[in-house]
Amino acid sequence: MKYIATAITVAFIYWLFRMDRHEEKRVSWALWIPIIWFGIICSRPVSFWLQPDRGSDFMNRYTESSPIDAAAYGALILAGLWVLNRRAPRVKQFLQVNLPVILFFFYCALSLMWSDDPMVGFKRWFKAAGEMVMVLLIVTDPDPEYAISRLYTRIGFVLLPMSVLFIYAYPELGTTYDPTEHVTMYTGVTTFKNLLGVTCMACGLGALWSFIGAHQDRRMANRARHLIAQGIALVLAVALVIRADSMTSFSSLMLAGGVMAASWLIWVQRRPPALVGAVLAAIGAAGFALFLSSGAGILEELGRNPTLTGRTMIWKAVLAQPINPLIGAGFESFWMGNRMESVWSMSQRGIQQAHDGYLELYLNLGWLGVALLGTLIVTGYFNGVSLFRRDPQAGRLRVTLLTAAVVYAFTEAGFRMLSPDWFGFLLAITAMPIAPAVETRVNAPSTLQGTRRAKEVRILG
Repeated sequence: MKYIATAITVAFIYWLFRMDRHEEKRVSWALWIPIIWFGIICSRPVSFWLQPDRGSDFMNRYTESSPIDAAAYGALILAGLWVLNRRAPRVKQFLQVNLPVILFFFYCALSLMWSDDPMVGFKRWFKAAGEMVMVLLIVTDPDPEYAISRLYTRIGFVLLPMSVLFIYAYPELGTTYDPTEHVTMYTGVTTFKNLLGVTCMACGLGALWSFIGAHQDRRMANRARHLIAQGIALVLAVALVIRADSMTSFSSLMLAGGVMAASWLIWVQRRPPALVGAVLAAIGAAGFALFLSSGAGILEELGRNPTLTGRTMIWKAVLAQPINPLIGAGFESFWMGNRMESVWSMSQRGIQQAHDGYLELYLNLGWLGVALLGTLIVTGYFNGVSLFRRDPQAGRLRVTLLTAAVVYAFTEAGFRMLSPDWFGFLLAITAMPIAPAVETRVNAPSTLQGTRRAKEVRILG
């Protein structure tokens, strides 16, 4: 029975790709580098695919890195740097229009000076910088918008059906048991239910964006086939996030999806300030339900208790730890040494995040880090709305990904490396140069024909 289910799943994945095939569009082969990277962070590390149960405790898993994972990430980063070296002119354009992003990563590297373990912190920063390499590979592609579409489509078409297969045909791989709550957790191709949820959120938003783009492009070849394929992916994403019972991801998907749907309306496209209202309404609704006492009833209706499944206890525990409030404990360094054991003794054993992205960033980088993050969010929204005025399809993606990241970080460590929402956040805040146009000099010798000149730089958001 398992083999039949596997064969059906493989055939279904192939059918989805055939349905969504674009004959008239192509992307660079180098896009496979960030696709593989994104596929790893949306599922499970390479070492976990090779050995699902590594047999180490929570402390060792957090502080020690697998040589297999290090080799995989390192190889992808080196391959990405090699490609970027060949795209030096476009990379230079990127650096010129993304100074806030560069400043943020520079401060993260600087914070290693006061980290408890600078070597471990540097390894994590190197991977975080690798994520920017992956983003650069996408934004310097000849067609960045289509490259983003292919990224989310290829990952969604593979991981979503495989998660269904793992849950129902291979429960030893797709489910785990929670001894605290005494319930079965559905993880699919990931290692935890919340990671399955955020993967579904990312793939669901990507599918909705591609669906809207296909619906609006009346001249698209085989338009109905694209609508069917992306519609199926969206349904799978919603069904799986509900099955995973990841309420944060489900709420973020619904609220951010609502913003994207609102941007679909003609009167919103004619009045871009209305999109700002939709964003504020989505963020305000999430904040009201989570943090105001009058919103406790909403949580209970969603099957959650007013303590947000123990998160308020975790927040009190992490805030009780002594750190420098201005500069924090150092990049990805709070959960080291005695602080982790202290938090466990005051809340619950095994946690490795504050379950709040803003609080997590404060613990690691202090108020300076929070201020830099706020700068990225604000400038990202302004750029996104500005782009929406010129290119609604590209602008709505940026604003939606930012909205999802802001809402998701209310109760999860969203602004953390190697996570699908953080990857989407980096795509959203990044200024994206247009590929150089080809210009042929008519009177020049043949050896000089075909020289390339950068025509303009457009900010995707």
